[in-house]
Amino acid sequence: MAKLMIEHYQIIDCHCHAGIGDRMTAPWNTVAPLKTYLRRAKAAGIDKTIVIPPFHSNYAEANDHLGRLVARYPHRLVGFAFVHAKRDAGRIVEMVGRALKNWRFRGIKVHGFDGMPTREVCEAARRFRVPMLVDVVSRPEVVDMLAPQYPDVNFIIPHLGSFTDDWKAHQQVIYQIARYPNVYADTSAVRQFDYLLQAIQRAGPRKLLFGSDGPWTHPGLELHKIQLLGLSFDQRAMVLGGNVLHLLRRSPFGREESEITRAEEHAHHLRSRSQLVTPDQSQAVPESEYHL
Repeated sequence: MAKLMIEHYQIIDCHCHAGIGDRMTAPWNTVAPLKTYLRRAKAAGIDKTIVIPPFHSNYAEANDHLGRLVARYPHRLVGFAFVHAKRDAGRIVEMVGRALKNWRFRGIKVHGFDGMPTREVCEAARRFRVPMLVDVVSRPEVVDMLAPQYPDVNFIIPHLGSFTDDWKAHQQVIYQIARYPNVYADTSAVRQFDYLLQAIQRAGPRKLLFGSDGPWTHPGLELHKIQLLGLSFDQRAMVLGGNVLHLLRRSPFGREESEITRAEEHAHHLRSRSQLVTPDQSQAVPESEYHL
């Protein structure tokens, strides 16, 4: 029997770029403007966004620039530190530690075009207990190296493994998020919709995170894909925010932000909409999972 329930959770975009790049050979290494993205995200009902810098020749500088942006929008943005596994070798712990301490960042980003994660990067994620967003650039076999070696590090694989619609990569990542407890995937820029359905069916709603890959993709459009999955209230709440909040809370920095969270909740940054839904008690998640 359907019951009237109140939607009471935050929608969090777990993947967006912001800031200035210095290579200027393509949009994603020149500038990632926030103004239009923030307007679109607000209109779509997105409460918070995890942001990372665009490609840059000096990620320490890019992280500092991003930190200043996050400080301007503390109730809207959460930062992840970008590192180059090869170029930054020998100073990654220092770089990540600085970003977490100075700018209250909550995770690490590594891109396969720069270099796949090394043990040094994984050890930094383990040390600070933060998740790592790893773009494997259609090379999902890398996940089979990372996940079993670092079972206490949570890896988020954007684009379900491939920004370029590599169906083999999508299928392999679906298998991996079902197999490994510490591997998750985000939904950003996945154009072959049925693979999102397969991810939910095989791995369950706890292993998929909503992401847009903004500002170059429209966050409202990416969000609509989640609405089309036909999820129950609790499943939708997991994908749209509960899962990423669970990952962020492992960090000691997450616990420090509890006071900010409570103040923020009184600043109208919660979603509250009424609709008829049938609760799925087997997938129920405490309401506290949905607040940052």
